[in-house]
Formats: sequence, structure tokens, C-alpha cells
Amino acid sequence: MNTDLAYWVAFSRIPGIGRARFAHMEGGFRSLADAWRAGAAELRACGLDERSVEAIVAARPGISPDGEMERLARAKVTALTWHDAAYPARLKEIYDPPPVLFVRGEMTPADEWAIAVVGTRRATAYGREIAERLAGDLARNGITVVSGLARGIDHVAHRAALEAGGRTIAVQACGLDMVYPAEHLGLAQQIAGQGALISDYPLGTTPRPEFFPRRNRIMSGVSLGVLVVEAPEGSGALITTSLAMEQNREVFAVPGSVLTPASKGPHRLIQDGAKLVTSVEDILEELNLQASVRPVQMEMRELLPANDEEAELLRILGAGPAHIDDIVRQAHRPTSAVSSALAVMELKGLVKQLGGMNYVRARESRAEYHVSSR
Repeated sequence: MNTDLAYWVAFSRIPGIGRARFAHMEGGFRSLADAWRAGAAELRACGLDERSVEAIVAARPGISPDGEMERLARAKVTALTWHDAAYPARLKEIYDPPPVLFVRGEMTPADEWAIAVVGTRRATAYGREIAERLAGDLARNGITVVSGLARGIDHVAHRAALEAGGRTIAVQACGLDMVYPAEHLGLAQQIAGQGALISDYPLGTTPRPEFFPRRNRIMSGVSLGVLVVEAPEGSGALITTSLAMEQNREVFAVPGSVLTPASKGPHRLIQDGAKLVTSVEDILEELNLQASVRPVQMEMRELLPANDEEAELLRILGAGPAHIDDIVRQAHRPTSAVSSALAVMELKGLVKQLGGMNYVRARESRAEYHVSSR
């Protein structure tokens, strides 16, 4: 157990203490527990500005780190720091990753293969139909559907993924002890059972207009790309695509009628270079996933590694479990790359994740794995 976690959660409750200030405290103290107990002078010495020091000193008497952990337990919410193995690898790559990510439900390695589906809250019948079709097809191909639990396109995307038997993640702009909008409570409960609700806002945080653009960085950050179905000019969905481009994520857009205001955003994105999408195959092809993902309802069958990277990982893995840290060391590859490859191999049935980020071959091979040059 991470005994320092309570102090990460406690600091996350103080307004203005984000990525840069957490980094200062990590660099200046042996632990966040030490930082929590530090005086104002010590906090300044680690590089914190006067405003942050004053905020910490003023807030600490009213925050109990142990009490925060008890609140999380009662709400069935877990907290991940950016050092935890379960923290989304792609989210660590963005400019402003949340130091603490709150999760209700479960994040899995399979979620490294995710697409954010976004759009207007005032979706047309066409928008709802295409969002349902594409989100469902993504889920049936083993792709996790990410959205924001809002009305309109978000609601349709989450629902379609659930009905397809796939995974879906909802990113909220409030604490995970509440649901916004309130009428999506039932949907949120289903998502928590078949995916996850996530947020970087501590429990008790009510949604405010300025929180939604910031939560969008998480939607794009955990995803391979962002799919826009309908979005009029000025839509929040277009903020997500701007963040996606800054994060070097793919942007996909569904065309619509030139007479419909909701199609203006996707059409402009297409003009600016976004991938035009009419079917799920357009997305899978662009991400080179046609041969990599396994439909959720497809029967297990013997598969061979698709490339040299998968073959190498299979050679490293034996019949006994191996922790991802050991695999990374032997593969001489970045953790994010190995984690992503293992997620795909798990979807294909080549490896199994036994818990605690330990992996094993799903079956013994009858011959040496080999990928010929193509």
C-alpha cells in the first residue's frame, strides 16, 4: 500500500496545487508526507511561490489526510498518482497530467486502446444514429469508448458501448461522489460496472463551467484519438479536438449535411486535415488496428504475433508470471510502449494479465515465434 497516497489526495484538495507544484514538492522533500508537515519556509525553499505556500498553510488545518482516504473508501473511489502502474500511460505523456486521478470502477490495460467520442448536447437524429453505430462498432472491436457523460452524443456513445458488451470510460468535471447531469445516475452506475468513471477533481467538488474544458484534456489524453460526430462552431467538443492535436492525438470527424449547423465543426476539422469517417473501418485503418484488435464477442483462436515487438515480448514471457517492470527491462523499451503492446496482445488472446501488472503467455507455442519481414 502506498502510505504516502493520503497526502497526495490531501494536497489535491487545495486549489491551485497542480502538476508544477506537485513536481516542486516531490523534488524538495523525501515524501509528500514530509511536504504536508513542512513549515512555510521549507515550502518556499522547494520552489513554491508565495501564493501557493499561503494556500497550503491556510488549508491544512481543515483537511485530514486519513479522513480523505476514509471518504474515498465510503464512495468506492480509488486514487491513482502519476507513479502508479495503473495510472493511464498515455495520460502521463500530456503536458498537464493530473497528479492524482480518481477512479470509480476499474481501469485496465485494455483501456490503452481507447477512442474519445464527442459531440453536441443537442444531437440530431442523424447524429444519434451515427454515434450509436460507430461507438458500438468500436466497442465490438475491443476499443474502449471514452466520453464525458453529457447529454446528447456523449450519452449515446456510452450507452452504445455498454450495449455492445464493451468497455467505456466517462470523464467527469466534478467529484466522483456525484453525477452530472443527475439524470445520468443509472448510466454512470452501469459505466462503473463495465468500465470506469474518472476525474481529477476531489470528492465534493461540484461542476462549474470552467471545469469542463480542463476535463477535456483527460478525455483526449487517455485516448488514441478523438472522434467528433456533431459539433456546431463554439462547441466544447472542438476544445477537445484542439487539445488532442496539442497532445499529438488523431482527430476524426463525421461529415453531415451542409445545411445543419451541427455539421459545421466536423466539416471545418476535415478541411483542416482531420480524417473523414463514415465507418469504424476508417478509424481502425488510420490507427493501423485492423489486425491488432479482437472483437469482444469473437471466439478465442490461435493467433501469431503481428510484428517483431510482439514476438520479442512473447519470447521474454514464460509460463510463469512476469511483472511489467521486468519485461520493460528485458525489452529495452519505454514502459508506455510495452504496456500498449501487452494490452493489444491480451485482447488477441496471446497473453494474460494476472493482476498486479503481472503477465504470462496465454498458451505455450508449438514452435518459435517469428515474424517475417513484410
